[in-house]
Amino acid sequence: MPNTVRRPNLFASRRPMSEMNVTRLIDVLLVLIIMLIVVVPIATHKTEVDLPSGPTGFADPVSNTVYIDNQGQLFWNGAIVTREQLRANIEMASTMPEQPLLRFEPDGLASYDLSAKTIALIKDSGAESFAFIGNHRHRDFERSR
Repeated sequence: MPNTVRRPNLFASRRPMSEMNVTRLIDVLLVLIIMLIVVVPIATHKTEVDLPSGPTGFADPVSNTVYIDNQGQLFWNGAIVTREQLRANIEMASTMPEQPLLRFEPDGLASYDLSAKTIALIKDSGAESFAFIGNHRHRDFERSR
């Protein structure tokens, strides 16, 4: 067998390259990003505020509780009241300079009609700060037949 060496075609290498080597480009970009991170200082935004030291001094807000038991009894802060007494208590509380929070907490088995009438009485009596308490206990409520 004769020893022959293949020579590449000299004219084939004169075509322009269709691929671009991006490795060098990526290296340069990484170096520029690292230089940018090192050179640019971290921006710090400060606002000087003089904070008081010691206890906060916030008192618990005053609240009154209206409760309806499963027998239909109305309670004002644990004491049994009639509808007229409840209206008078709410009207008296609503005239205070800082109106107390009125917490409405019906029993799970309390009458819906009585609860709705009590809410209407509270609204008509001028209470502005009103909250339902204990609703999470009634989320699985089903009618028993």
